[in-house]
Amino acid sequence: MAYPHTRLRRMRRDAFSRALMRETDLTSADLILPVFVREGRDVVEAVPSMPGVERVSIDRLLRVAEQAQSLGVPALALFPVTPPEAKSLDAHEAWNPDGLAQRAVQALKKAFPELGVITDVALDPFTTHGQDGLIDEDGYVVNDATVAALVKQAVSHAQAGADIVAPSDMMDGRIGAIRAALEAAGQINTRILAYSAKYASAFYGPFRDAVGSAGNLGKGNKYSYQMDPANSDEALREVALDLEEGADMVMVKPALPYLDIVRRVKERFGVPTFAYQVSGEYAMLKAAAANGWLDERACVLEALTGIRRAGADAILSYFALDAARWLRERA
Repeated sequence: MAYPHTRLRRMRRDAFSRALMRETDLTSADLILPVFVREGRDVVEAVPSMPGVERVSIDRLLRVAEQAQSLGVPALALFPVTPPEAKSLDAHEAWNPDGLAQRAVQALKKAFPELGVITDVALDPFTTHGQDGLIDEDGYVVNDATVAALVKQAVSHAQAGADIVAPSDMMDGRIGAIRAALEAAGQINTRILAYSAKYASAFYGPFRDAVGSAGNLGKGNKYSYQMDPANSDEALREVALDLEEGADMVMVKPALPYLDIVRRVKERFGVPTFAYQVSGEYAMLKAAAANGWLDERACVLEALTGIRRAGADAILSYFALDAARWLRERA
């Protein structure tokens, strides 16, 4: 019915009616906190390109986990900062049962058994060249040998106690190989979060600084395995393949520049769909807020709500703890 019988502003007049018709909810349970863990004890090291984000030793990581749990954030995503001397061409440190990631998982599950622990399955923190996989003599990232290494890494994480392994490498066939290996190892309840639509994005720069792979990668790129930002249909093919191979959840990365991909994936497949608000998105909001150009709290919550509205069931965000606090204050 036309105006004036229909006035959409009627329902916007008061807070109570706006709340009654709100289509998308954002809660702390929708958030996952990515954390950077490094060797040492009682170490807290700032990441200059990501104000407020720190690399922490395992003992300090437990304090972060305690905060997350108290705020209702259900899971952490671990990213190890590998010492230079532990990096190699074959990335063998990635599946060391006594490696940094494995010890961090064990410590977290012992102290906070109900907190979800997600581990990154990729080789870039462990390679001397900074690529997510193994390379041939021409520097090309080879697929099948990389998959074999990723399988060993994923199984070692599961055996350490990881609840979810998250292959972020974009190799072909790695989800099926990891699923088969987990089943064979008796790790039947270990979930796989597949980075199915991971784009070769310019928004990853601060993350590579944080995890210590930027210097190794140098002027190299990841165009031969991560997706072209211009492509959308290809993302649906990637998701379909990963689900067929045994993924329990799928990821779109980055989040905000790829909300159309989040929506298409959720509508097509109806499976648990995660999105990663990446380091570049975080750094932009932080920089604008520091300059007084944006209201950090309002813009962060709006951005996260927009990602949820697009169809994301959960969001990996460096703002997770702050956002959880703000949501609690708003409630």
